[in-house]
Amino acid sequence: MAENKMCIGLAQYKFINKDISFNLAQVKKAMEACKGKVDLLCFGESFLQGFDVLSWDYETDKHIALELDSPAIRQVCDWSAAYDMAILLGYFEKANEAIYSSSAMIFDGQVQANYRRISPEWKEISEADGHYQEGREVLDFSFKGRDFRVALCGDLWSEGWEQFATDRILLWPVYVNFSLEDWSEEEQEYAQQASQIAETVLMVNSLSDEPPSHGGAFCFKQGKTIQKLPFDEESVLMVEL
Repeated sequence: MAENKMCIGLAQYKFINKDISFNLAQVKKAMEACKGKVDLLCFGESFLQGFDVLSWDYETDKHIALELDSPAIRQVCDWSAAYDMAILLGYFEKANEAIYSSSAMIFDGQVQANYRRISPEWKEISEADGHYQEGREVLDFSFKGRDFRVALCGDLWSEGWEQFATDRILLWPVYVNFSLEDWSEEEQEYAQQASQIAETVLMVNSLSDEPPSHGGAFCFKQGKTIQKLPFDEESVLMVEL
């Protein structure tokens, strides 16, 4: 029996650091653009708050990180149900007294799975105290008959990256701010690294002004770039699998 066909969108959209209202509006705008076209829409690492928002002072940062039942995430859950669309959304998570770099898998109007980045390089290791933590488990989930695994940014580069190797489709939200000149080399390096993890790897990076990020949305297969978006263009890469 043939596998179900699916369209996955990689949202190369801009975020603004510490502006959750703007970033939520960006999520909705992307969903509007993809209504009826994609089954699953993926955003980059820490998209909801922006990547450069933490001060490494816990008393400050605990008000920036969001719990899974926060109004902002509940809003995305409501949109997911209304648009009949699954969302993979990066955010800084507060759970009990810890902060994580996480990615929530949302469909059918609720958070169905939540991945906490395993690699530690999302934080300023020399400044962050024990409140800033990493997850310990690789996340697998199934959606509409297809099997997925999630990795965040440095997970596929840091010590222990081999644990992410899989026969599943790998979703790889990142935040990197390479120059356009650097991207000419980095794209191939990322494609080659992805080929050691999974046959099909979908990588999505956000646009930002501070610091400047040119985005990046790619479908990698067997070490090659099969599809990608132009840099600096707010758009969604639609990948049919």
